[in-house]
Amino acid sequence: MDIEQIFKNNQAWVNEKLGVDPDYFTNLADGQNPDILYIGCSDSRVTAEEIMGVKPGDVFVMRNISNMVSNLDLSAMSVIDYAVSILEVKNIVICGHYGCGGVKAAMQSKDLGILNPWLRNIRDVYRLHRDELKDIADEEQKYRRLVELNVQEQCVNVIKTADVQIAVRQGKLAVHGWVMDMATGKLIDLKIDFEKVLEGIMEIYHLDKENLK
Repeated sequence: MDIEQIFKNNQAWVNEKLGVDPDYFTNLADGQNPDILYIGCSDSRVTAEEIMGVKPGDVFVMRNISNMVSNLDLSAMSVIDYAVSILEVKNIVICGHYGCGGVKAAMQSKDLGILNPWLRNIRDVYRLHRDELKDIADEEQKYRRLVELNVQEQCVNVIKTADVQIAVRQGKLAVHGWVMDMATGKLIDLKIDFEKVLEGIMEIYHLDKENLK
């Protein structure tokens, strides 16, 4: 796309919004109060607000390759802390998508340079669920299942964080795992049973802060 066209598109968007509501941008500038933190993939085909049909200000968004949540990623940890502690979001959504290039790359043995450490996190997901995945003969179905399992494991990574644990225990926050089907445009709630997924291991990650109320 031509860069100049983007500014023309922006002006058309501004005019459209002001035509409906002259105070639209004044109200937008007052601040944000989103109920959802959306952690999704950087894929250019998967835009959070558009696929959910929400307005600016409704969703706090973080995106990276393959919707990963690593405790070593200071950016991700800062986003989660800010969303939960300051914005007080009520829901955290991890949203993957079928056709994810990062997940596909992690299924292969190619040396991808600087991407290797990032993709290793997805390969770890593959390792954790190797028994299930090796029983799936169809490669496309295996690929789709790994996309789903990656979402599940990133939800678990979110739940491991102290801020999230406190908010969940207080009944102020819920975590959700979704996948977008690129072929249909539909969002799919994976309805992950976190009690079952975390059974027997949550005691390892349980963080009991003295100031927990």
